[in-house]
Amino acid sequence: MGSARIEILDQGEFQAEEGELLLREALRNRIGFPYDCNSGGCGSCQFELVSGGVEDAWSAAPGLSERARSRGRRLACQSRVTGDCAIKVRLKPEFVPTHPPALHSARYEGCRPLTSDMAEYRFRCDGSADFLPGQYAMLRLPGVSGDRAYSMSNLPNADGLWTFIIKHISGGQGSGVLAEKIRPGDLIGLDGPYGLSFLRPDADHDIVCIGGGSGISPLKSICSAAVRHPPLDNRTIHLFYGARTPSDLPIDRTFREDPQLAERVTVVPAISEASHGTSWSGETGMIHEVLHRWLETVGDAKRFEYYFCGPPPMIDAVRRLLQIDLRVPETQLHADSFV
Repeated sequence: MGSARIEILDQGEFQAEEGELLLREALRNRIGFPYDCNSGGCGSCQFELVSGGVEDAWSAAPGLSERARSRGRRLACQSRVTGDCAIKVRLKPEFVPTHPPALHSARYEGCRPLTSDMAEYRFRCDGSADFLPGQYAMLRLPGVSGDRAYSMSNLPNADGLWTFIIKHISGGQGSGVLAEKIRPGDLIGLDGPYGLSFLRPDADHDIVCIGGGSGISPLKSICSAAVRHPPLDNRTIHLFYGARTPSDLPIDRTFREDPQLAERVTVVPAISEASHGTSWSGETGMIHEVLHRWLETVGDAKRFEYYFCGPPPMIDAVRRLLQIDLRVPETQLHADSFV
């Protein structure tokens, strides 16, 4: 494989490695290429192919309609570079990465269980682990077609440690390899960091985090960074986390075992499965409903900075509540979309 010249009409050019994905190569070159999910689902990274060629990594990606494709549109996250080409896209400065993503060789060190189907996995790379709290990496796992996006649960560090809280999904290829096949010492590919749902320490608001499932992973990183950042000492931090049953809650082994998190973060766990209501004294209902009830008691919903991560239906429900029903400005809402 060689190097290809990618011209962005009227905005410059960069060199990309042939065989790699266009979006990732752009971000490695500190190009402000718009994106979100990095996995073909959202359509945020659409561009127009003017000349030259790219190869589809996933021709059926739901983020691009057939009509858009017929007009020369492509998804940068699913376009493999095959040679020189010219493209049209509107670059945006907010997408220029603070830490350009890089592909690492990561050694698996082990995991610790958090619930019956959720664990925190540890990987070690050479050099430092540079990312913003709340970002994610793409893992290249043995025997799995395509990379899998997982959010970091730890903090940036000089020791090359990357940890991820991952839920084992029945039939899931990526989580299945991690839960059943990978062994300490095995090597995988780790490409990152990516993502825009990272802690904004300069935002002049108290912090509210909302999660479900393995969405606890980036929220742990965000809260851990917030409680260790002195300028945020006067901010309140709330975490709303929803699960089906009490046994599905990973709170004790994530937030309550860290003294700084336990002291500073007000955790509101909730369960949605009604049959457990008689043995549960906490909040019940879907987590966006619990959040809504709380916001009605505190008054102005606009005085918070919101970070949320979890299953797509939860993300959609939280976004509708905050942005449409409560008119919270979009600039105060931070969530990455995954397929």
